[in-house]
Amino acid sequence: MHRSPTNDDVMSTREAAQMLGVALRTVQLWVESGVLPAWKTAGGHRRIARAAVLALAAERRGAVAGPARDTLEMLVVEDEPDLLNLYAMVIEGWDLPIHVRLAKDGFDGLMQIGQQRPDLLITDLMMPGMDGFHMLRSLLASEQALSAEHIVVITALSPVELADRGTLPPGVRCLTKPVPFAELEKLARARIAELGIVRLDSAAIPL
Repeated sequence: MHRSPTNDDVMSTREAAQMLGVALRTVQLWVESGVLPAWKTAGGHRRIARAAVLALAAERRGAVAGPARDTLEMLVVEDEPDLLNLYAMVIEGWDLPIHVRLAKDGFDGLMQIGQQRPDLLITDLMMPGMDGFHMLRSLLASEQALSAEHIVVITALSPVELADRGTLPPGVRCLTKPVPFAELEKLARARIAELGIVRLDSAAIPL
């Protein structure tokens, strides 16, 4: 006989956010993308299986309790596939202790930030779907917020065009396309030094 879920078996998105220690919007994004399976009640409210929330919480605790970090977590958000590939190739060529993740738009970026917050975020602004402006506003308003100084915007927009579309949050660094990889490398090296990251196969990273 099939047993209907009880109140102890399910959670609201808000309850799940509190248990997981993330913003409500992060849980909503996880639900929309299928990371957390959920369904809607007759009243239109989302409900999530408590077992799924507990499993994700255990996974996140395991990640936090893992071995000491020896890499800088970098996330690049850019909608042009060729440029994303160029980012990956150039960053690998720096020969620095960097783990780079790639996201194709703002929604994908927020999803990845919700799963693991980067040490350095590099993002385009003009993207289809959720653009960089929307992503940054959502990010900086959430519990997963990065410090603005660890966010770098790479854009072809002029200062006037930026102002017309809404200025960037205070503290966010803005660089102009074509991508200034030499400047990004300096920023990455500075962040590595700030975090005291030392690659395991080297006594020290030359900065």
